[in-house]
Amino acid sequence: MQSMYFTEEHQLFRQSLKDFLQKEVVPHIDKWEETGTIERFIWKKFGDMGYFGLATPEEDGGLGLDLFYTVILLEELQKINSGGFAAAIWAHAYLAMTHLNKEADDNIKERYLRPSVDGEKIGCLCITEPFGGSDVAAMRSTAVREGDHYILNGSKTFITNGVYADYMIVAAKTDTSLGNKGISIFVVDRKSEGVTASKLNKLGWRASDTAELAFDNVKIPVENLMGEENMGFSYIMQHFALERLIMGINAHARSEHVLDYALKYMSEREAFGKSINKFQALRHRIADLYGDIDMCKEYNYSVAYRLDKGQYVVKEATISKLKSTKMADEVAYECVQFLGGYGYIEDYPMARNFRDSRLGPIGGGTSEILREIIAKMVIDKKKYKPATV
Repeated sequence: MQSMYFTEEHQLFRQSLKDFLQKEVVPHIDKWEETGTIERFIWKKFGDMGYFGLATPEEDGGLGLDLFYTVILLEELQKINSGGFAAAIWAHAYLAMTHLNKEADDNIKERYLRPSVDGEKIGCLCITEPFGGSDVAAMRSTAVREGDHYILNGSKTFITNGVYADYMIVAAKTDTSLGNKGISIFVVDRKSEGVTASKLNKLGWRASDTAELAFDNVKIPVENLMGEENMGFSYIMQHFALERLIMGINAHARSEHVLDYALKYMSEREAFGKSINKFQALRHRIADLYGDIDMCKEYNYSVAYRLDKGQYVVKEATISKLKSTKMADEVAYECVQFLGGYGYIEDYPMARNFRDSRLGPIGGGTSEILREIIAKMVIDKKKYKPATV
């Protein structure tokens, strides 16, 4: 891959990662898709390779590498045809661990961040609630301070890694009178009394565990508050830019992979005396899809570059997710069609990709919410500012 964004070191990393995934992950994917449980050993192997520490500073046990190493990790995870496995990995490294990197103090980092980098502890981010969906400000979970503890009550849903995680980064209201200005972020240990998890049965992302969580008078030590009290909403909004860009990158990488597979199939499949990649109707459809993928990919790279330079790219990352996931859904649909009846058979990779792709326009902010965010910025001239620098 020739690109202005990737150095020779990046390319060596990509090849090493590909080899690792083929050897250590791919042989287990079908089992994990069937059972819905990713075996624990693979987390430690990822940690040993340093893959969980790409974005973590060296002083905290990570590698402190530029964002394009993360781009490579995300892209290659999409090319083993398990959106669920990929989601479990990046939800740990870039949802839970992002908050640890940015808001945790030294005490929390020692207890949770360093073991996360090593693959010894798995984390999840708990924001979405059953009655709130994409409306973060509407959350009902509360954390009331009593002496040297906060008492957490409430529920969360659609939480990736929520069943098997060792700790949870939880958002809750510490001052209900302030609305979204009264939200705080905590790290909650899985072993805390009053935490229960129910596994959700999903259409796609079958390998990852997705949970509905309940918190019943859970005692959180005061020292487990992340950052400042009542600043949680700002922290969440700031990090949404990275999450949305991640989902945009996932979408272009997944689409690139399945289109490559479809092209290989079409070059070998014959109808009416010639391979089906010779039929103009199909060739022109492929040309459109390829162009859409390439435009999304180059846009996503440019947003990643700006984010890596410290720019606040909330609008651009929102566009990335909105447009890339819509494109990926179209590619998934068309590639199933290219395979005909075989595209509908579970033994072929298209069926799984078709199911996995559909979550793109839903998770991490629905496309409807994203359009409204963009509209506010473009039409109403609303400006979003970073909570931390």
